[in-house]
Amino acid sequence: MNITRREIEMETDDRALAVAERQAMPSAFSGTLNSSASHQLERMFRDPRVLEAGERAHLVTQLRAAVELRPEIAELRVLLGMALCVDLQAQQAMEELRIAVEQAPDSFIARLKYGELLMRLRICQRAAEETHQAAVLAANAAQSELARRQAATIRTMMREGVERGGYGGLLSRVFRLPRRSRQQKALLAVTK
Repeated sequence: MNITRREIEMETDDRALAVAERQAMPSAFSGTLNSSASHQLERMFRDPRVLEAGERAHLVTQLRAAVELRPEIAELRVLLGMALCVDLQAQQAMEELRIAVEQAPDSFIARLKYGELLMRLRICQRAAEETHQAAVLAANAAQSELARRQAATIRTMMREGVERGGYGGLLSRVFRLPRRSRQQKALLAVTK
């Protein structure tokens, strides 16, 4: 049986991942979150779609109680905001993440997740600002890469005109002008 170097590296990476998962919750949360909430958080981080509606509601309730118990920990608010996002409560999630950013302006994760929510809600200019601040606060290469990827996605969205707000659709709604897609514009340009 020949074991290649790559298989040994993969096995070592698997062990490191297993240790990291066991130590996923910071020690600051150990007395605040019970084991079921910690387990649901781990499941949410692996795949947010696996939590059922009741589990999501229970997780949000547990995190709200933890935030009330320890309001000084901004990361708990970030976790609550993320859980609210998974539970499709965007307005409340935005409020929690905004408070987390105000509470800890030097928190990379608070800035990054607030920027991500703003990006998903198509508030691109504000999302770009928050993501830039997260990139400035990045402490290692992995954090820098996360912020870089998110910023690239936001720039693409802004370039393609996906941002909410502005006057882009106002005139066409007032005057009932038909909108043309990029494909229709390209066909018009080709036929002329």
